[in-house]
Amino acid sequence: MTFCLNTTIIKPDQSNEIKNAVILLHGYGSDGKDLSLLALNWKRYLKNTIFLCPDGHEECQINPSGYQWFDLSNEDQDYINKETIKSEEKIKKFIKEIKIEYNLNNSDICLSGFSQGCMISLNVGLTLQESLSCIVGFSGKIIDKNDLSKRILSKTDILLIHGELDTVVTPSNLLEAKDFFIRNKINIDTKIIKNCDHSIPAEASSCALSFIKEHL
Repeated sequence: MTFCLNTTIIKPDQSNEIKNAVILLHGYGSDGKDLSLLALNWKRYLKNTIFLCPDGHEECQINPSGYQWFDLSNEDQDYINKETIKSEEKIKKFIKEIKIEYNLNNSDICLSGFSQGCMISLNVGLTLQESLSCIVGFSGKIIDKNDLSKRILSKTDILLIHGELDTVVTPSNLLEAKDFFIRNKINIDTKIIKNCDHSIPAEASSCALSFIKEHL
């Protein structure tokens, strides 16, 4: 099958049956290959998992060699919300295609993302009719709490990880998200990584892997 998003795919070894999937959504201005390095590390420990790292559906406005999940050139919140809906629909179609291609259910799929990829993962994962296995977000935030609170349809378990020195998306966003999810009765785990900026260090990768292994 040709997926609706251009995708870097990392399959399990040929002798291992595909039983679940991890979808990794990159940050603003990047591409799927960027997070495929994370998948190559996790592959050793998730032997029946296929990893799918799609490119965003739009060329990035400030970095034409990269991609975006939604436009950030206009700071108007209503505009951003409309753009995120377009992205959500594209990713939900992508998830449907994965389920058909590999004969999987929502409960077999982890949705993960970095920065803007984390933001859109939260929106997608919580507005699906049926829960995913888990959502793992690095260095992200909730795009619009008021908007998301009106559209929650499922309550997938979430892990959010953030660097304490992040100046791109400040760690206060993790605390705000944690409060939001607790108030909406969604299971939320969090991890602040010391001496870490806007990146995914080994400690964050290991923490995420442990959470995913518990849920897949």
